[in-house]
Amino acid sequence: MYVLLKKEVNGFFNSILGYIVIAVFLLVNGLFLWVFPVESNILDYGYASIDGLFLIGPFVFLFLIPAVTMRFFAEENKTGTIELLMTKPLTDIQVILSKYFAGLLIVLISLIPTLIYFLSVYQLGFPKGNIDTGGMWGSYIGLFFLGASFVAIGLFASSITDNQIVSFILAVVISSFVYIGFEFIYSLDLFGNIDLFVKNLGISAHYSAMSRGVIDTRDVLYFISVTGLFIVFTKVSLESRKW
Repeated sequence: MYVLLKKEVNGFFNSILGYIVIAVFLLVNGLFLWVFPVESNILDYGYASIDGLFLIGPFVFLFLIPAVTMRFFAEENKTGTIELLMTKPLTDIQVILSKYFAGLLIVLISLIPTLIYFLSVYQLGFPKGNIDTGGMWGSYIGLFFLGASFVAIGLFASSITDNQIVSFILAVVISSFVYIGFEFIYSLDLFGNIDLFVKNLGISAHYSAMSRGVIDTRDVLYFISVTGLFIVFTKVSLESRKW
């Protein structure tokens, strides 16, 4: 299992695409935080805060993570190596988790350099260090859980096609719906007393709570459930090839 995980991570960083994906993630966030004259601009905002990162990050993840996961199974399906992979002394769930944790590790690697933004704001604060460190770490945890859910969705999208572009598009569409789709349905006020329940089915409601630095067990369980659900969907997708 570890060997497969290492293979996936090395495969990502052995190609120029891997570095481009992470560079784009950092560049886009950096532009919105420091350059573009928008509300999230730290210098214009006037407060020692990197909240803009946690506002912009999910939308960048909507494209970054599908780009990471699109090849995981789609490439195996296209080259026919999926059959060889499934004959190795690994269970389906071990293969899936190996690829899942590889994607999760790549997401974590892409997040680590953003700590430069925190250190910069820490130095710029007046007085120095005048930043809500506890709230920031809570927000990072929320963004990591969000990324974990998107990786599971991307893995599922990759398992149902042999085309990486189709996998990318499917992952973007599904992730977008799970993230903001339920929020949009809630805004239509169609379900009366269960409107709030519909809203809480989406990732956005739970991520918003965690991005304020509030780590609630219910939100953590929600993200674990979404991740687990799409891992199960991936397992069913792989098993369907044997039917």
